[in-house]
Amino acid sequence: MIVDPVTLEVARNRLAAIAEDMGVVLRRTAYSPNIKERADCSTAVFLPSGEMLAQAEHIPVHLGSMPESVAAVQRRFGEGVEPTVQYAVNDPFFGGTHLNDLTLVRPVFHAGSIVAWVANRAHHADVGGEAPGSMPAHATTIDQEGHVVSPTPAVRDGAWVESFVEPFLEATRTPAERRGDLSAQLGANEMGAQRIMELVRREGVERFQTVTAALLDYGERRMRSALGDLEDGAFSFTDFMEWGDVDVPVVVSVAIDGEELTADFSGTGDQVPANFNAVQAVTRSCLYYAVRVATDPALPTNDGCHRVIHLSTPAGSIVDAQPPAAVAAGNVETSQRIADTLLGALAQAAPDRVPAAGQGTMNNVLIGNDEFAYYETVAGGQGGRPGMAGKSGMHTGMTNTKNTPIESLESHYPFKIRTYRLRRGSGGAGRYPGGEGVEREIEFLAPATLSLMGERRRLSPWGLAEGEPGAVGEDWLLTSAGSERLPGKCTVEVSSGDRLRVLTPGGGGWGRP
Repeated sequence: MIVDPVTLEVARNRLAAIAEDMGVVLRRTAYSPNIKERADCSTAVFLPSGEMLAQAEHIPVHLGSMPESVAAVQRRFGEGVEPTVQYAVNDPFFGGTHLNDLTLVRPVFHAGSIVAWVANRAHHADVGGEAPGSMPAHATTIDQEGHVVSPTPAVRDGAWVESFVEPFLEATRTPAERRGDLSAQLGANEMGAQRIMELVRREGVERFQTVTAALLDYGERRMRSALGDLEDGAFSFTDFMEWGDVDVPVVVSVAIDGEELTADFSGTGDQVPANFNAVQAVTRSCLYYAVRVATDPALPTNDGCHRVIHLSTPAGSIVDAQPPAAVAAGNVETSQRIADTLLGALAQAAPDRVPAAGQGTMNNVLIGNDEFAYYETVAGGQGGRPGMAGKSGMHTGMTNTKNTPIESLESHYPFKIRTYRLRRGSGGAGRYPGGEGVEREIEFLAPATLSLMGERRRLSPWGLAEGEPGAVGEDWLLTSAGSERLPGKCTVEVSSGDRLRVLTPGGGGWGRP
């Protein structure tokens, strides 16, 4: 059966719309501000093989790694996958990224066989770690970061499986909110499965399978063409993660050979007794993102594009951590540095496409006690790029979330927002300057535990083509006794009346000022 270009394009958009609609259901029915306001969630559709068929335009670090969650379920249950079961996983070493990101995976059956999978991933604000928010700065092993869910049945015949849901809710400080977010995830998958079945019944199984296989082949052809337009060769770059006063190297060599690309992270630093180790699924997500930036963002978003992109990582490094390493910040911080490093290498092959470094951090702020858990990432400056200045106050790189509106934040948590504005002068100078960071000041109205996970506090976001670097970030705790600059990664106790001031990095500039 020949699939013509019009049919391919209609099918590509139809499947992407199913993923988008899943995201709408998830956000509109979630309980937590982190999901319903900030959109810290992602959705996708997969072939029976587990290859990603379509994704919504959600969070890059989620979407590139979510196929690993589907693969983990397939490996665990094989032929025993049940039609009425949704499976849960958050184990970073079995298909997850970090424990807060819980993925629900649902098979879609027709006439006794799997015709597709749907899945969604949502960041739960607390999963029982040693500090509220479950990203304690002092963690050295994963058991300190919260409740681990290896691939397991979570929902059967529309009801929660007690062996999954009871331990999950018992571990968290906010069980009612977690139950609400779980229900939203369940509903999103059910809606996605329903839409897939409508499509299969209308088109027929054979045509559905033919068109979806052709979509992946189309993705491969488009990626081969895009890589073929780049300069062949090997391009290296080194950047660093901040660990106190120590710089931990992230090293990559990108080899482009005709229509294929290989990224080799040999020389990257070993995993550390800290929580910014990243599992390989995170590194793979960064690679797919960076290649898309350097080639063509309009490429189809399916795993066909990834057939000609290859990854090599040294096991036991901070880009391929092994258990029992702590990994909470690997997903949110090291991912940003991996992406920066890859883009630094690809800028040598595509100098007219790659921007200067963005803020290179998600500026994670976690606040809570036994009654609430708040999580947010704070925007910063985007790097300048050929032909255009960087945007200000943006979530950049491996994240794509929004902010929590002040009205929602103050109604859900014992906080008062005292300042929220752009950080003038923080973007790097250049012909196309970097975007500005953000200044945000939060007053605490109740005692709580504060955790910060941030980068680019010592090492500036770099400029390109003689552009200047962006400003580093700063974190300040203001108390009645005075002000104290906090480390970029820390967990501290705060009192009512204390204030946290976060100054996020600006983006690097592109081109001589």
